[in-house]
Amino acid sequence: MNKKTFILIAIILLIAIIGIGGYLLLQNNKEPEANEIKPAEEISDEQMRQTIVTLYYQNKETKELIPEGRMVDAKALLTDPYTTLIHLLLEQPKNEKLQAVIPNGTRVLKAELKGDIVYLDLSKEFIDNHTGGMEAENATIYSIVNTLAELNEVNSVKILINGKENQSFKDEKINFKNAFIKINKQQSKEENKNNTIENKENKNTIKNETNKQ
Repeated sequence: MNKKTFILIAIILLIAIIGIGGYLLLQNNKEPEANEIKPAEEISDEQMRQTIVTLYYQNKETKELIPEGRMVDAKALLTDPYTTLIHLLLEQPKNEKLQAVIPNGTRVLKAELKGDIVYLDLSKEFIDNHTGGMEAENATIYSIVNTLAELNEVNSVKILINGKENQSFKDEKINFKNAFIKINKQQSKEENKNNTIENKENKNTIKNETNKQ
């Protein structure tokens, strides 16, 4: 190999080395492409409109009222919140250990807020189809009252039957003359059994008879 050929080969190798080095340098200095993160599942418009409400059902074993969360259409809750909540209470709970305690066939005739009291007008099936008994009747009343009182604007519930006030269950142990206030968790079971009902309007405590004459 003559000297000229050797020099030519050396120049070609040098150019190749410089070219490869420059390419690698450019690749290292290039900004990394941003990885686009896609959600596993897109949120639908319906899901965006949903909100959580609290419903009170009865524990099948202990007979205590237990809150259960439920997703509901926010638009329905804004349009007619009181009727919407009672309709949900008429359905069976998701938790199999709980049960609905509003009598079958009960219909909501009207529900409106006056001041901080919800006037809830129910059909006659509310009393006609009830099994009766102080404990069961209390559970039914406060399933409704505690659920509606979860709304900030509601402090008590006045129950009417077919538009009439001063009605009662068939055994007349609990009447609907006064507005019912939400039971606090601190209240004892014995107090609930005796149906100690705080009157929203006059703040007096009314004790219903536990034994019918």
